[in-house]
Amino acid sequence: MATAPTRTGKSANGSKVTQEDLEADIARLRADVAQLAKQLAATGEHSVAAARKAASEGAEQLRVKGEAAMEAVRSNANDIEKQVTDAVREKPITALAVAAGIGFFFALLTRR
Repeated sequence: MATAPTRTGKSANGSKVTQEDLEADIARLRADVAQLAKQLAATGEHSVAAARKAASEGAEQLRVKGEAAMEAVRSNANDIEKQVTDAVREKPITALAVAAGIGFFFALLTRR
């Protein structure tokens, strides 16, 4: 049975390099590349998870701030409503005149 001929060359330090040595080096390189790919995938998954967590925390902060702003708006609206109600009760004729004036003004604006 014939065996495949081996090629030989010289390495940088002058020793002979066989085909088996080259194949072993290629196998080690492939294993190293596979390991690097696994590490990059794990790093990518970690980065994605960290980004999701940061986005989730940011969304939660925005939700809390939005709820606080809505509560402030509701409170201000209630205060304004109370002030208008009190003013109408104190001066109903003045309130009626102001409402009629505003209605007239809007009628003029919507006219062609």
